[in-house]
Amino acid sequence: MSENRRQTEKDGLNQILEEARRDRERREKTYREQALKLFPNVCGRCGREFSGKRLRELTVHHRDHNHDHNPPDGSNWELLCLYCHENEHSRLMNSQWSDSSSSRREGPSTPIDSPFAALESLLKGKK
Repeated sequence: MSENRRQTEKDGLNQILEEARRDRERREKTYREQALKLFPNVCGRCGREFSGKRLRELTVHHRDHNHDHNPPDGSNWELLCLYCHENEHSRLMNSQWSDSSSSRREGPSTPIDSPFAALESLLKGKK
């Protein structure tokens, strides 16, 4: 492949990436500003208040995880601080992983799956 062709492909890819970044920033700016007007500047999970320069630490979380679903009433949004937002997405990823790994299991449940399974029989002996 010639050097000119590689450079042209690289320039085209960079242009596509830059356009995608601009679109994302424009979309985020729009719904972020709307959410900041609709809701108090407080994290919806931990309750911390944000103002001034620290307001940038408050993020918009899409409850249905669809970043293109931005109703004007804000019903799909909640304001979360960076830490709570990260925690929310980690919980989602963990639950998805857990669901996929549990579907691969076969056979009866183990004590790890149900830690209190034998509790009733243990308590009956204590009476």
